Amino acid sequence: MENRIHPSILNCDISALGSEVASISSADAVHVDVMDNHFVPNLSWGLPVVESVVAGPLPVDAHLMMMDPDRWAPAYAEAGCASVTFHLEAAHAPVRLARELHRLGARACLALKPATDIAPVIDLLSEFDMILIMTVEPGFGGQPFLDNQLAKIARTRRAISEANLDVAIQVDGGISRETIERASEAGANVFVAGSAIFRSPDRAGEIAALRSLADHACGIR
Repeated sequence: MENRIHPSILNCDISALGSEVASISSADAVHVDVMDNHFVPNLSWGLPVVESVVAGPLPVDAHLMMMDPDRWAPAYAEAGCASVTFHLEAAHAPVRLARELHRLGARACLALKPATDIAPVIDLLSEFDMILIMTVEPGFGGQPFLDNQLAKIARTRRAISEANLDVAIQVDGGISRETIERASEAGANVFVAGSAIFRSPDRAGEIAALRSLADHACGIR
């Protein structure tokens, strides 16, 4: 399965959003974190900023860290996001929401906090295009990678393989040159990196390096 790099704009210069997104044009998508200061203890941007990013050069991977995604998530699909991720912990009817996102033309993706077990989701995997396993507690960028999530990534990959499904595994939090190989070896193939890319003086070079390390770790040449 192809490895993909999704830079998170959480730590970018929001006053120069257009040029910031242009600087990561070699990535596979741009990851936009939407936080409501209720589900997580932080407030970021909402639909208007997402709509401006949708108008840019990259597909938008929207990660909704918000309460009541059943109500709010469809608007992000309608705005043109290529994929919309909502949290299992916040959704009332995750399967119904996933099907609504599909109806609106977006990929439906399910996120799990570090303390949330994958087991209750195993029989529902076919409803989703991607499972996001948080490798930090959601809410803030720049946190260290949680190695205790590697076992969950591996369990999820085994379940996907055993069911013969085409479901991606995304990891978000602490992804850098020092951690991406471990996440790739465990079974992840979509990598959200924020600080590692936006703090680099050569963002295209950093994206290429991360992709190369993930490819090497899982045997892609």
